[in-house]
Amino acid sequence: MIKGSMGQNNFAERFGLWSAEQKAAAKDIEKKIKALDLEVIRISFPDQHGILRGKTLVADEISSALMNGVSMVTTLLAKDTSHRTVFPWFTEGGGLEMDEMTGGGDFLMLPDPTTFRVLPWAHKTGWIMADIYFPNGKPVPFSTRQILRNALHDLSDIGYDYMSGLEVEFHLFKLEDPKLRPEQAGQPAEPPEVSLLAHGFQYLTEQRMDEIDPYLETLRRHLLDIGLPLRTLEVEFGPSQVEITFDPSVGLTTADDMILFRSAVKQIAHRQGLHATFMCRPNLPNLFSSGWHLHQSLIDQKTGKNSFVPQNEDQVISTLGLKFIAGLLRHARGASVFSTPTINGYKRYQPYSLAPDRALWGKDNRGAMLRVVGGAHDPATRIENRIGEPAANPYLYLASQIYSGLDGIKNKLEPSIPVDAAYDTEATPLPRSLLEATLALRENSYFRDKFGDQFINYILHIKEAEITRFLSTVTDWEQKEYFEIF
Repeated sequence: MIKGSMGQNNFAERFGLWSAEQKAAAKDIEKKIKALDLEVIRISFPDQHGILRGKTLVADEISSALMNGVSMVTTLLAKDTSHRTVFPWFTEGGGLEMDEMTGGGDFLMLPDPTTFRVLPWAHKTGWIMADIYFPNGKPVPFSTRQILRNALHDLSDIGYDYMSGLEVEFHLFKLEDPKLRPEQAGQPAEPPEVSLLAHGFQYLTEQRMDEIDPYLETLRRHLLDIGLPLRTLEVEFGPSQVEITFDPSVGLTTADDMILFRSAVKQIAHRQGLHATFMCRPNLPNLFSSGWHLHQSLIDQKTGKNSFVPQNEDQVISTLGLKFIAGLLRHARGASVFSTPTINGYKRYQPYSLAPDRALWGKDNRGAMLRVVGGAHDPATRIENRIGEPAANPYLYLASQIYSGLDGIKNKLEPSIPVDAAYDTEATPLPRSLLEATLALRENSYFRDKFGDQFINYILHIKEAEITRFLSTVTDWEQKEYFEIF
């Protein structure tokens, strides 16, 4: 039996946090859990890094969780990618000048009932995405899912919906040694030892695809079972490298799909004795960098049509699309922390490569940061941003794109001339390191206005803590360079 029922004085009702659709879905969830005889429900929220954190509840507790949320410790919001707390948490305001953060108190995960799934790889297990609030009903200002919602609302205010599609590369390995001896634990722990599932360098050959198909078959089946809109599964150029593309979705859905996709791939792979990684450039011989290309367009709310489709053959993209491109180019440097949030991700950008190193655009030009796909009479006309790394937090990545494009639209910006060549020494260079990217974001007054000073200072503090740890670590490169000669 499921305990309790949806009342009128619960947390969600008291603070008006659910839509009519969510209220209806909440009632339906309890029926589904009973009908499917589920034993446990995972409730998770996407943290500042785009990693799912949460708790597993026995099914009997779902009614209480839906009504009043699930408590989580606020220190989770203060961690870098090593899971170290990087704010002085037990000082007044928790190092973030917020009373709610003092002393490592609690916030609440409030499940979003519309996201309910059954996880086919986990026995009798359901899953729900949550939003995060303080006990006083205020949204946690570091909720990246809410930040994307805010951006979508701003776009809606001028009459458009945001449509986007995923094109994500990652590596899939055989797990040889998970490195679970006690001395190999730590923050971070020793990385696992892996071997290849297939040699690379035979891009899109059927032979390579068939070699890894037994592993992709299980992955594909489970991803489809949880409702992800898969479009293609492809063998990439590098060894053990895979690309999966998705049908486009509107609004928050794309980011939610990306979060669930990454988490699901890693879980399904691990249960098969594999290791999946969305790290951009693993430090293993012969491997290639992985990217995340984001396809995006705007849908006119009045007509339901793609507003990027040009009206005549002479146009590459519509006038609105040109303004959107101009905004993306203007803020490309400041947005880099959101599209490429790891130190490792900047190892991907190289001159004269398929990974952009300058803020350029062109029609069907894979060497430019922005590639316009489509044209007159093509309802799928869109802008492909090739800058992202697959480890990016999708809510921040998409929000940065929307806000950048809005600046171009509202201020009627004009983009640079489209390029045919992959490289233009006159174009604005993109940041070459996470340190350079944080400086660019710190100086971007427009993003400070849109994301808010509080959030920008928060994310910069976390990223700068990661950079400081990196700069204080003696690397293999340094050992080779200096140990013998000096």
